[in-house]
Amino acid sequence: MNWIDEVNAKLKHGNQILFSKDSECLQGLKASLDRLDRRIVILWAFDFADKSVKQLAEKYPDENRPAEALEAARNWAEGKVKMRYSQRKILDCHAFAKDIDDKADIAICHAIGQACAAVHTQGHAIGYPIYDLTSIVLKRGVNNCAEEVNARIQKYMERLCFWTEHIECYHGEWAGFILKQQR
Repeated sequence: MNWIDEVNAKLKHGNQILFSKDSECLQGLKASLDRLDRRIVILWAFDFADKSVKQLAEKYPDENRPAEALEAARNWAEGKVKMRYSQRKILDCHAFAKDIDDKADIAICHAIGQACAAVHTQGHAIGYPIYDLTSIVLKRGVNNCAEEVNARIQKYMERLCFWTEHIECYHGEWAGFILKQQR
């Protein structure tokens, strides 16, 4: 089943999340995320979360929860804060989604939360595109989003390749629990 058929079926059933880790269009990305060094996956997730945080900040200038979640996740990845603190900030970002009505923005809040949770386990990283692509469909409509969705999937792969080839460009520190689990 192509992703448009999958999305249409999910919309017909009233699903709020229109993609999944099993979506055919995400299998190449998921395979890469599953096999790459955890640090690469975290940097990749932070890249996309940062852009999403800025996107939400333009529309909700008085709302800080998405930015606070990303800052906490970055600090957690560097070993500057503990998991519980970051977890609280990530849950607060998800809670912001309950305070707004725009379904596309709700999906972006959840995308940011998933990207931040990649510090905990890299399996959360695939959550970013699941929600991000859902947001695109909700904004553009299923009949008008194919080009943007396909381009976005390509962008995910390009940024993953970038971090794979340029991990040394990151000059921050890494928490011990992340270094222990390098692949």
